[in-house]
Amino acid sequence: MLALFSVGKESFTSKQHMTMQSQDPAMRLQDLQYFGEFGGVNPSIEDSATYTFLNASKMEEMFEQELAGCYLYSRHWNPMNRYLSDALAAMEGTEAAQVTASGMAAISTALMQLCSHGDEIICGRMVYGGTYALLKNFLPRFGIITRFVDITNPDKIRQAINPRTKVIYCETVSNPLLEVADIPTLAQIAHANGLQLVVDNTFAPMLVSPARLGADIVIHSLTKYINGTSDTVAGAICGSKAFIGSLTDVNFGASMLLGPVMDSLRSASVLKNLRSLHVRMKQHSANASYLAQSFANMGIRTIYLGLHTHPQHQLFTRLLNPGYGYGGMVVIDMGTKQAAYELMEAMQEEKVGYLAVSLGFFRTLFSSPGSSTSSEIPEAERLQMGLTDGLVRISVGLDNDIEDIFQRITRCLEAVVI
Repeated sequence: MLALFSVGKESFTSKQHMTMQSQDPAMRLQDLQYFGEFGGVNPSIEDSATYTFLNASKMEEMFEQELAGCYLYSRHWNPMNRYLSDALAAMEGTEAAQVTASGMAAISTALMQLCSHGDEIICGRMVYGGTYALLKNFLPRFGIITRFVDITNPDKIRQAINPRTKVIYCETVSNPLLEVADIPTLAQIAHANGLQLVVDNTFAPMLVSPARLGADIVIHSLTKYINGTSDTVAGAICGSKAFIGSLTDVNFGASMLLGPVMDSLRSASVLKNLRSLHVRMKQHSANASYLAQSFANMGIRTIYLGLHTHPQHQLFTRLLNPGYGYGGMVVIDMGTKQAAYELMEAMQEEKVGYLAVSLGFFRTLFSSPGSSTSSEIPEAERLQMGLTDGLVRISVGLDNDIEDIFQRITRCLEAVVI
Protein backbone atom coordinates (compact mmCIF):
# COMPACT_ATOMS: atom_id res chain seq x y z
CA MET A 1 0.00 0.00 0.00
CA LEU A 2 1.36 3.39 -0.98
CA ALA A 3 2.13 5.89 1.76
CA LEU A 4 0.07 9.08 1.65
CA PHE A 5 1.58 12.41 2.62
CA SER A 6 -0.40 15.56 3.28
CA VAL A 7 0.65 19.19 3.63
CA GLY A 8 -2.28 21.53 4.18
CA LYS A 9 -4.81 20.78 1.45
CA GLU A 10 -2.14 19.26 -0.83
CA SER A 11 -1.74 15.50 -1.16
CA PHE A 12 0.40 13.22 -3.28
CA THR A 13 1.67 9.67 -3.07
CA SER A 14 5.30 8.63 -2.75
CA LYS A 15 5.04 6.92 -6.14
CA GLN A 16 3.85 10.17 -7.70
CA HIS A 17 6.74 11.99 -6.06
CA MET A 18 9.17 9.59 -7.73
CA THR A 19 7.63 10.14 -11.16
CA MET A 20 8.12 13.89 -10.70
CA GLN A 21 11.81 13.21 -11.35
CA SER A 22 10.92 12.71 -15.04
CA GLN A 23 12.97 14.69 -17.55
CA ASP A 24 9.73 15.92 -19.17
CA PRO A 25 8.51 19.12 -17.46
CA ALA A 26 4.90 18.39 -18.45
CA MET A 27 5.04 14.99 -16.75
CA ARG A 28 6.48 16.54 -13.61
CA LEU A 29 3.53 18.95 -13.51
CA GLN A 30 0.98 16.27 -14.32
CA ASP A 31 2.12 14.12 -11.40
CA LEU A 32 1.87 16.95 -8.89
CA GLN A 33 -1.65 16.64 -7.45
CA TYR A 34 -3.52 19.16 -5.32
CA PHE A 35 -6.90 18.49 -3.74
CA GLY A 36 -9.41 21.06 -2.53
CA GLU A 37 -10.73 21.24 1.02
CA PHE A 38 -13.75 19.09 0.12
CA GLY A 39 -11.97 16.84 -2.38
CA GLY A 40 -12.11 19.26 -5.29
CA VAL A 41 -9.83 18.63 -8.26
CA ASN A 42 -8.52 22.19 -7.82
CA PRO A 43 -7.06 23.40 -4.52
CA SER A 44 -9.28 25.60 -2.38
CA ILE A 45 -8.39 29.29 -2.50
CA GLU A 46 -7.39 30.67 0.90
CA ASP A 47 -8.08 34.36 0.43
CA SER A 48 -6.57 35.75 3.64
CA ALA A 49 -3.86 38.25 4.45
CA THR A 50 -3.23 36.89 7.94
CA TYR A 51 -3.71 33.57 9.75
CA THR A 52 -4.80 32.58 13.26
CA PHE A 53 -2.93 30.49 15.84
CA LEU A 54 -4.26 28.34 18.68
CA ASN A 55 -1.45 29.43 20.96
CA ALA A 56 1.00 32.31 21.14
CA SER A 57 4.12 30.14 21.25
CA LYS A 58 3.44 28.80 17.75
CA MET A 59 3.15 32.35 16.42
CA GLU A 60 6.51 33.14 18.01
CA GLU A 61 7.99 30.00 16.44
CA MET A 62 6.75 30.97 12.98
CA PHE A 63 8.72 34.22 13.16
CA GLU A 64 11.87 32.17 13.68
CA GLN A 65 11.35 29.30 11.24
CA GLU A 66 8.96 27.98 8.62
CA LEU A 67 6.54 25.32 9.86
CA ALA A 68 5.05 22.83 7.39
CA GLY A 69 1.34 23.42 6.80
CA CYS A 70 1.31 26.63 8.87
CA TYR A 71 0.96 30.19 7.62
CA LEU A 72 1.61 33.49 9.34
CA TYR A 73 1.06 36.39 6.96
CA SER A 74 0.63 36.48 3.18
CA ARG A 75 3.70 38.64 2.59
CA HIS A 76 5.61 35.63 3.87
CA TRP A 77 3.59 32.75 2.37
CA ASN A 78 0.00 31.79 1.75
CA PRO A 79 -1.42 28.43 0.61
CA MET A 80 -2.28 29.45 -2.95
CA ASN A 81 1.14 30.96 -3.58
CA ARG A 82 2.67 27.80 -2.14
CA TYR A 83 0.70 25.58 -4.53
CA LEU A 84 1.76 27.60 -7.56
CA SER A 85 5.37 27.85 -6.37
CA ASP A 86 5.59 24.09 -5.86
CA ALA A 87 4.15 23.50 -9.33
CA LEU A 88 6.71 25.82 -10.92
CA ALA A 89 9.53 24.12 -9.02
CA ALA A 90 8.29 20.79 -10.34
CA MET A 91 8.19 22.16 -13.89
CA GLU A 92 11.72 23.58 -13.71
CA GLY A 93 13.15 20.66 -11.74
CA THR A 94 14.32 22.77 -8.79
CA GLU A 95 13.94 22.07 -5.08
CA ALA A 96 11.71 25.06 -4.45
CA ALA A 97 10.27 28.25 -5.92
CA GLN A 98 8.54 31.46 -4.88
CA VAL A 99 6.07 33.50 -6.90
CA THR A 100 6.23 37.30 -7.03
CA ALA A 101 4.04 40.20 -8.12
CA SER A 102 5.82 40.60 -11.50
CA GLY A 103 8.69 39.30 -13.56
CA MET A 104 10.75 42.38 -12.70
CA ALA A 105 10.01 41.74 -9.02
CA ALA A 106 11.44 38.25 -9.44
CA ILE A 107 14.60 39.57 -11.13
CA SER A 108 15.24 42.42 -8.69
CA THR A 109 14.44 40.32 -5.61
CA ALA A 110 16.75 37.47 -6.63
CA LEU A 111 19.65 39.76 -7.54
CA MET A 112 19.35 41.90 -4.43
CA GLN A 113 19.37 38.74 -2.31
CA LEU A 114 22.54 37.54 -4.03
CA CYS A 115 24.44 40.83 -4.20
CA SER A 116 25.56 43.51 -1.75
CA HIS A 117 27.32 46.87 -1.99
CA GLY A 118 30.57 46.44 -3.93
CA ASP A 119 29.51 43.27 -5.75
CA GLU A 120 29.38 42.90 -9.53
CA ILE A 121 27.13 41.11 -12.00
CA ILE A 122 28.05 39.87 -15.47
CA CYS A 123 25.05 40.11 -17.77
CA GLY A 124 24.35 39.38 -21.41
CA ARG A 125 24.44 42.59 -23.43
CA MET A 126 21.11 41.76 -25.06
CA VAL A 127 18.40 41.44 -22.40
CA TYR A 128 14.91 42.78 -21.83
CA GLY A 129 14.93 46.57 -21.57
CA GLY A 130 13.55 46.61 -18.02
CA THR A 131 16.31 44.24 -16.89
CA TYR A 132 18.90 46.42 -18.60
CA ALA A 133 17.58 49.54 -16.85
CA LEU A 134 17.57 47.77 -13.46
CA LEU A 135 21.18 46.67 -13.85
CA LYS A 136 22.54 49.73 -15.65
CA ASN A 137 20.70 52.56 -13.90
CA PHE A 138 19.09 51.41 -10.65
CA LEU A 139 21.34 48.90 -8.88
CA PRO A 140 24.44 51.15 -9.09
CA ARG A 141 22.61 53.42 -6.59
CA PHE A 142 23.19 50.59 -4.11
CA GLY A 143 26.78 49.95 -5.13
CA ILE A 144 26.04 46.94 -7.36
CA ILE A 145 27.72 47.24 -10.76
CA THR A 146 27.01 45.23 -13.92
CA ARG A 147 29.41 44.39 -16.74
CA PHE A 148 27.52 43.75 -19.98
CA VAL A 149 29.15 41.23 -22.31
CA ASP A 150 28.42 39.14 -25.37
CA ILE A 151 26.89 36.15 -23.57
CA THR A 152 27.59 33.93 -26.58
CA ASN A 153 31.36 34.44 -26.19
CA PRO A 154 32.76 32.40 -23.24
CA ASP A 155 36.13 34.18 -23.43
CA LYS A 156 34.46 37.58 -22.94
CA ILE A 157 32.66 36.22 -19.89
CA ARG A 158 35.84 34.80 -18.36
CA GLN A 159 37.66 38.09 -18.96
CA ALA A 160 34.91 40.03 -17.14
CA ILE A 161 35.17 37.96 -13.95
CA ASN A 162 37.02 39.56 -11.03
CA PRO A 163 37.05 39.07 -7.23
CA ARG A 164 33.93 41.25 -6.87
CA THR A 165 31.83 39.20 -9.30
CA LYS A 166 28.95 37.30 -7.69
CA VAL A 167 26.50 36.47 -10.49
CA ILE A 168 26.36 35.60 -14.18
CA TYR A 169 22.93 36.61 -15.50
CA CYS A 170 21.44 35.70 -18.87
CA GLU A 171 18.24 34.92 -20.72
CA THR A 172 17.83 31.43 -22.19
CA VAL A 173 16.67 33.16 -25.37
CA SER A 174 17.42 36.86 -25.45
CA ASN A 175 14.76 39.50 -25.82
CA PRO A 176 14.37 40.46 -28.62
CA LEU A 177 17.15 39.16 -30.93
CA LEU A 178 16.76 35.49 -29.92
CA GLU A 179 20.40 34.91 -28.98
CA VAL A 180 20.88 31.60 -27.15
CA ALA A 181 22.78 31.22 -23.89
CA ASP A 182 24.96 28.09 -23.75
CA ILE A 183 23.75 27.27 -20.23
CA PRO A 184 25.99 24.23 -19.59
CA THR A 185 29.09 26.25 -20.54
CA LEU A 186 27.96 29.26 -18.49
CA ALA A 187 27.30 26.98 -15.51
CA GLN A 188 30.80 25.51 -15.79
CA ILE A 189 32.34 28.99 -15.89
CA ALA A 190 30.20 30.21 -12.99
CA HIS A 191 30.82 27.26 -10.71
CA ALA A 192 34.55 27.12 -11.46
CA ASN A 193 34.72 30.69 -10.13
CA GLY A 194 32.31 30.31 -7.19
CA LEU A 195 29.55 32.31 -8.90
CA GLN A 196 25.78 31.87 -9.19
CA LEU A 197 24.22 31.42 -12.62
CA VAL A 198 20.81 33.11 -12.87
CA VAL A 199 18.78 32.40 -16.02
CA ASP A 200 15.60 34.16 -17.17
CA ASN A 201 13.60 31.42 -18.93
CA THR A 202 10.56 33.55 -19.84
CA PHE A 203 10.90 32.93 -23.60
CA ALA A 204 11.36 29.17 -23.28
CA PRO A 205 9.18 27.52 -20.59
CA MET A 206 8.87 23.78 -21.22
CA LEU A 207 11.27 24.10 -24.15
CA VAL A 208 14.38 24.34 -21.96
CA SER A 209 15.00 23.38 -18.31
CA PRO A 210 17.94 25.61 -17.25
CA ALA A 211 18.30 24.07 -13.77
CA ARG A 212 18.87 20.65 -15.29
CA LEU A 213 21.56 22.20 -17.48
CA GLY A 214 23.41 23.69 -14.50
CA ALA A 215 21.67 27.00 -13.68
CA ASP A 216 21.41 27.82 -9.98
CA ILE A 217 18.33 30.07 -10.18
CA VAL A 218 15.64 30.24 -12.85
CA ILE A 219 13.49 33.36 -13.30
CA HIS A 220 10.12 33.67 -15.05
CA SER A 221 7.72 36.39 -15.96
CA LEU A 222 4.53 34.40 -15.42
CA THR A 223 2.72 37.20 -17.24
CA LYS A 224 3.80 35.74 -20.56
CA TYR A 225 3.54 32.13 -21.77
CA ILE A 226 2.96 30.47 -18.41
CA ASN A 227 -0.26 32.35 -17.73
CA GLY A 228 -1.02 32.84 -21.40
CA THR A 229 -4.10 35.07 -21.19
CA SER A 230 -2.54 38.52 -20.63
CA ASP A 231 -4.73 39.20 -17.61
CA THR A 232 -2.16 38.81 -14.83
CA VAL A 233 1.22 40.35 -14.02
CA ALA A 234 3.34 37.90 -12.02
CA GLY A 235 6.80 36.38 -11.71
CA ALA A 236 8.66 33.47 -10.16
CA ILE A 237 12.04 32.53 -8.74
CA CYS A 238 13.01 28.84 -8.85
CA GLY A 239 16.04 27.51 -7.00
CA SER A 240 17.34 25.55 -4.03
CA LYS A 241 15.38 25.24 -0.79
CA ALA A 242 18.13 27.18 0.97
CA PHE A 243 17.96 30.11 -1.46
CA ILE A 244 14.16 30.31 -1.53
CA GLY A 245 14.19 30.10 2.25
CA SER A 246 16.66 32.97 2.47
CA LEU A 247 14.27 35.19 0.49
CA THR A 248 11.67 35.02 3.27
CA ASP A 249 14.00 35.51 6.23
CA VAL A 250 12.32 38.10 8.47
CA ASN A 251 15.58 40.02 8.99
CA PHE A 252 17.50 39.62 5.73
CA GLY A 253 15.14 38.24 3.07
CA ALA A 254 14.67 40.42 -0.01
CA SER A 255 11.24 38.97 -0.70
CA MET A 256 10.09 39.40 2.90
CA LEU A 257 11.42 42.95 3.22
CA LEU A 258 10.71 44.33 -0.25
CA GLY A 259 7.26 42.71 -0.23
CA PRO A 260 6.60 41.71 -3.88
CA VAL A 261 3.76 39.39 -2.82
CA MET A 262 1.42 37.87 -5.39
CA ASP A 263 -2.35 37.90 -4.81
CA SER A 264 -3.95 34.54 -3.94
CA LEU A 265 -6.69 34.82 -6.57
CA ARG A 266 -4.12 35.53 -9.28
CA SER A 267 -2.05 32.55 -8.15
CA ALA A 268 -5.10 30.33 -8.51
CA SER A 269 -5.70 31.63 -12.03
CA VAL A 270 -2.10 31.09 -13.13
CA LEU A 271 -2.01 27.59 -11.66
CA LYS A 272 -5.02 26.55 -13.73
CA ASN A 273 -3.49 27.99 -16.90
CA LEU A 274 -0.14 26.35 -16.14
CA ARG A 275 -1.74 22.93 -16.61
CA SER A 276 -2.22 23.55 -20.34
CA LEU A 277 1.20 25.13 -20.96
CA HIS A 278 2.66 22.05 -22.64
CA VAL A 279 -0.14 21.99 -25.24
CA ARG A 280 0.08 25.72 -25.85
CA MET A 281 3.85 25.74 -26.30
CA LYS A 282 3.61 23.06 -28.97
CA GLN A 283 1.03 25.10 -30.89
CA HIS A 284 2.93 28.37 -30.48
CA SER A 285 6.02 26.61 -31.84
CA ALA A 286 4.23 24.96 -34.77
CA ASN A 287 2.62 28.24 -35.86
CA ALA A 288 5.83 30.24 -35.44
CA SER A 289 7.79 27.67 -37.42
CA TYR A 290 5.31 27.92 -40.30
CA LEU A 291 5.42 31.73 -40.37
CA ALA A 292 9.21 31.91 -40.02
CA GLN A 293 9.81 29.50 -42.88
CA SER A 294 7.25 31.33 -45.01
CA PHE A 295 8.90 34.71 -44.34
CA ALA A 296 12.31 33.25 -45.16
CA ASN A 297 10.97 31.80 -48.41
CA MET A 298 9.79 35.29 -49.35
CA GLY A 299 13.33 36.62 -48.91
CA ILE A 300 12.54 38.56 -45.72
CA ARG A 301 15.36 38.57 -43.18
CA THR A 302 13.94 36.34 -40.46
CA ILE A 303 15.27 35.41 -37.03
CA TYR A 304 13.84 32.17 -35.66
CA LEU A 305 15.55 29.47 -33.64
CA GLY A 306 13.94 26.70 -35.68
CA LEU A 307 15.52 27.91 -38.92
CA HIS A 308 18.81 26.24 -39.87
CA THR A 309 20.04 29.70 -40.85
CA HIS A 310 19.99 30.81 -37.20
CA PRO A 311 23.65 30.79 -36.10
CA GLN A 312 22.77 28.99 -32.85
CA HIS A 313 20.20 26.58 -34.21
CA GLN A 314 22.30 23.51 -33.38
CA LEU A 315 23.13 24.76 -29.87
CA PHE A 316 19.48 25.42 -29.09
CA THR A 317 18.54 22.01 -30.46
CA ARG A 318 20.94 20.41 -27.96
CA LEU A 319 19.40 22.36 -25.07
CA LEU A 320 15.78 21.55 -25.92
CA ASN A 321 13.43 19.21 -24.13
CA PRO A 322 12.09 17.05 -26.98
CA GLY A 323 8.60 17.56 -28.33
CA TYR A 324 7.92 21.25 -27.75
CA GLY A 325 9.48 22.81 -30.83
CA TYR A 326 11.54 25.99 -31.05
CA GLY A 327 9.23 28.50 -29.42
CA GLY A 328 6.73 31.12 -30.48
CA MET A 329 8.95 34.15 -31.06
CA VAL A 330 9.82 35.36 -34.57
CA VAL A 331 11.66 38.54 -35.57
CA ILE A 332 11.56 40.00 -39.08
CA ASP A 333 13.47 42.95 -40.51
CA MET A 334 11.42 45.48 -42.45
CA GLY A 335 14.44 47.71 -43.07
CA THR A 336 13.06 50.99 -41.70
CA LYS A 337 11.00 52.15 -38.76
CA GLN A 338 8.35 53.51 -41.13
CA ALA A 339 7.95 50.15 -42.87
CA ALA A 340 7.82 48.33 -39.53
CA TYR A 341 5.14 50.67 -38.22
CA GLU A 342 3.08 50.42 -41.42
CA LEU A 343 3.23 46.64 -41.34
CA MET A 344 2.15 46.39 -37.71
CA GLU A 345 -0.73 48.82 -38.18
CA ALA A 346 -1.85 46.92 -41.28
CA MET A 347 -1.66 43.56 -39.47
CA GLN A 348 -3.84 44.85 -36.67
CA GLU A 349 -6.34 46.19 -39.20
CA GLU A 350 -6.26 42.81 -40.99
CA LYS A 351 -6.97 41.05 -37.67
CA VAL A 352 -3.70 39.13 -37.66
CA GLY A 353 -3.35 40.10 -34.00
CA TYR A 354 -2.64 43.12 -31.83
CA LEU A 355 -0.04 45.88 -31.90
CA ALA A 356 0.96 45.43 -28.28
CA VAL A 357 3.94 44.65 -26.08
CA SER A 358 4.27 41.43 -24.08
CA LEU A 359 4.12 37.90 -25.46
CA GLY A 360 2.67 34.44 -24.94
CA PHE A 361 -0.95 35.55 -25.53
CA PHE A 362 -3.35 33.28 -27.43
CA ARG A 363 -3.54 35.96 -30.12
CA THR A 364 -0.49 37.10 -32.06
CA LEU A 365 1.18 40.21 -30.62
CA PHE A 366 3.71 42.38 -32.46
CA SER A 367 5.84 45.37 -31.58
CA SER A 368 8.91 47.28 -32.69
CA PRO A 369 11.35 46.46 -29.87
CA GLY A 370 13.76 49.32 -30.49
CA SER A 371 11.03 51.85 -29.69
CA SER A 372 9.24 49.83 -27.01
CA THR A 373 10.49 46.90 -24.93
CA SER A 374 14.17 47.66 -25.60
CA SER A 375 13.92 51.45 -25.63
CA GLU A 376 15.80 51.66 -22.29
CA ILE A 377 18.96 50.59 -24.11
CA PRO A 378 20.76 53.61 -25.66
CA GLU A 379 20.43 53.83 -29.45
CA ALA A 380 24.17 53.44 -30.08
CA GLU A 381 24.25 50.21 -28.08
CA ARG A 382 21.12 48.90 -29.80
CA LEU A 383 22.61 49.48 -33.23
CA GLN A 384 25.87 47.84 -32.19
CA MET A 385 23.90 44.75 -31.16
CA GLY A 386 21.98 44.69 -34.43
CA LEU A 387 18.72 45.88 -32.84
CA THR A 388 17.73 48.21 -35.65
CA ASP A 389 14.56 50.31 -35.98
CA GLY A 390 13.13 48.13 -38.76
CA LEU A 391 12.77 45.00 -36.65
CA VAL A 392 9.32 43.63 -35.81
CA ARG A 393 9.06 41.17 -32.91
CA ILE A 394 6.17 38.75 -33.35
CA SER A 395 4.78 36.61 -30.54
CA VAL A 396 2.92 34.06 -32.64
CA GLY A 397 -0.47 33.05 -31.28
CA LEU A 398 -2.50 29.84 -31.12
CA ASP A 399 -4.39 30.36 -34.37
CA ASN A 400 -6.10 27.23 -35.67
CA ASP A 401 -5.48 28.13 -39.34
CA ILE A 402 -1.98 29.56 -39.57
CA GLU A 403 -2.06 29.41 -43.37
CA ASP A 404 -4.94 31.88 -43.37
CA ILE A 405 -3.00 34.13 -40.97
CA PHE A 406 -0.02 34.06 -43.31
CA GLN A 407 -2.21 35.07 -46.26
CA ARG A 408 -3.42 38.07 -44.25
CA ILE A 409 0.17 39.00 -43.40
CA THR A 410 1.10 38.66 -47.07
CA ARG A 411 -1.57 41.19 -48.01
CA CYS A 412 -0.15 43.55 -45.38
CA LEU A 413 3.38 43.10 -46.66
CA GLU A 414 2.28 43.89 -50.20
CA ALA A 415 0.73 47.16 -49.02
CA VAL A 416 3.85 48.36 -47.18
CA VAL A 417 6.22 50.78 -48.91
CA ILE A 418 9.78 49.61 -48.30
